[in-house]
Amino acid sequence: MTESAVNVVELEAQYLLQNYARNPIVIVRGDGPYMWDANGKRYLDFIAGIGVNALGQNHPRIVAAIRDQAARLIHTSNLFYNEFQGPLAKRIAETSGLARTFFTNSGTESMEGALKMMKSHGHAINPEKYEIVSLENSFHGRSLGALSVTGQPKYRKDFEPLIPGVKFVPPDDIAALEAAVTDRTAGLCMEWIQGEGGVNPIDPAFLRRARELADKHDALLCFDEIQCGVGRTGKYFGYQLSDPAIMPDIMTAAKPLACGVPMGIIAANERAAKSIRPGMHGSTFGGNALAARVALEFFDILEDLLPQIPRISSYFRARLEDLATRFSFIKEVRVFGLMVGVELTIPGKDITARAMADGLLMNCTHDTVLRFLPPYIITEQHVDEAVEILARAMSTV
Repeated sequence: MTESAVNVVELEAQYLLQNYARNPIVIVRGDGPYMWDANGKRYLDFIAGIGVNALGQNHPRIVAAIRDQAARLIHTSNLFYNEFQGPLAKRIAETSGLARTFFTNSGTESMEGALKMMKSHGHAINPEKYEIVSLENSFHGRSLGALSVTGQPKYRKDFEPLIPGVKFVPPDDIAALEAAVTDRTAGLCMEWIQGEGGVNPIDPAFLRRARELADKHDALLCFDEIQCGVGRTGKYFGYQLSDPAIMPDIMTAAKPLACGVPMGIIAANERAAKSIRPGMHGSTFGGNALAARVALEFFDILEDLLPQIPRISSYFRARLEDLATRFSFIKEVRVFGLMVGVELTIPGKDITARAMADGLLMNCTHDTVLRFLPPYIITEQHVDEAVEILARAMSTV
């Protein structure tokens, strides 16, 4: 490392909360799907800030929007209107099919608001209607509320007891779902594709039954689209992969919405939206002028990008499946647009580290699943470069 990079690491070691197991590189700039560290080494970024940098780095239209808006107005608070929340909410309604939007700063914050919607909805019917049904192996965020519906004990154990009344059922187990949902159920919370859980899809038949049970028991169905939403799968939102779409009452999304400027959303139909009345919820920063302006620009760009995602996705799948014929420890390749998991029969940490040393950024989740969330702007040539680096890393195992 350069002297300045060493100084950055030493300052963090002395002054930051030591909760991150960081990779030993200091990123200083980026351009498109590439980033450079303090030593001048270039990396092909196929994790994209954990799905945030959907347009890569320094997209000219996003840079122009940020520069222009930062020079005019960044923040007012929600005590006042700004020019962009209304048009952005309209765009979200048009693309999601959900009538109303609340703006937040992150996926976790969106989940907190969604849980309040479910709880309020249930309480208005019966004070005993407060239970939430979620899935095993799920991940919904790190706040106490979001952890309460996260179905992985390793994240929950240090903070228990959490919010009571949460039931976890195995993904795709319809009988278990039917047994869990009762008239005491206020809401059901589910990811279409469990991202942190290993890029595992949920069977649409299971989700369709969740929709039916929510209707039968007057509960709200929430789809967590924080990782699989906003274009990642080649659709605007993951639930649109089903034909016809299985519509939620509430949908949470975040990551790529404002291309690195913090932003999340709760989108809801009128039935769910009426559960939050004036004064029941709020956000100081949510939907400020800068974030909303950038998100509007992103939606304009995304409209043109969406058609190419299935093409790049198919190419990426073919290259990875070819790799699976060469390396016996590749158990399964799972590809949903540009949300990609390669499950191994061995731990993937060393492969991730070797790929990074060779100039490819990805990560490993659930110990054995290599996860790729590349920018939407990648081409077949970028896929070739990534797969070649990955092959070299795997050949050393």
